[in-house]
Amino acid sequence: MNVSSISNRSVAGRLLRLPLALIPGALPMPVLQGPLRGHWWITGSSNHGCWLGSYEYAKQRLFARMIRIGDVVFDIGANVGFYTLLAASRAMPEGIVVAFEPLGQNARFIHRHLRINNIDRVQVIEAAVGDTNGTVRFKRHASSAMGRVSEDGSLVVEQVSLDELCDARTIPDPTLMKIDVEGAELSVLRGAARMLQCARPSIFLATHGAQIHRDCCDFLRGCGYSLRAIDESTTSVDTTDEIIASPRGSDATA
Repeated sequence: MNVSSISNRSVAGRLLRLPLALIPGALPMPVLQGPLRGHWWITGSSNHGCWLGSYEYAKQRLFARMIRIGDVVFDIGANVGFYTLLAASRAMPEGIVVAFEPLGQNARFIHRHLRINNIDRVQVIEAAVGDTNGTVRFKRHASSAMGRVSEDGSLVVEQVSLDELCDARTIPDPTLMKIDVEGAELSVLRGAARMLQCARPSIFLATHGAQIHRDCCDFLRGCGYSLRAIDESTTSVDTTDEIIASPRGSDATA
């Protein structure tokens, strides 16, 4: 059952969610449905949809279908590790997952989710991803999932470039990347230009803002990628903010 599809403004939605407030935040709960069914999740790390299995219901299933055993998956903007855990569950035992998350509190949840599920071969890099190596300012948000790189941010965090890391063989070249970085998407792509041309990974991309969306689409097309909307009911990539980018000539979106 996709609980998240039932509005919390309806009577049914409020009644369904009422018992959730009684669950201790530090309690590990088994995921009830979806590709992560049976894995363990810390209830207070994110919204309850994660362990209920309804979080980004269609998107998580599409993401899982694209991963094969042995894949190398980058989770860029990993937050507390839902897609990191999902990628690891599908790519193991031969695969590798690299999770990038600049906030220490979120990274600690990633490590805990990996530990309680006995998952290794995941590298957690506590840094933002952009077009250069160095430090950047980071602006917190009331939701730990929505912080972003910003010149008026109160935190200073490390930033890494994917090209620099891959060129140095600090991390392997990816076969699939998930990017959700609250507005820094173009910076991530620019900092991965060489790797995109060589490794040709497929990309799950969430954009934040109409201009950034257009710029990212133009950049990816210029790198030889075909684009389609993640939401299969949306035919135009210009009217969505979540796309799959696949190297032209590949069958990665099949």
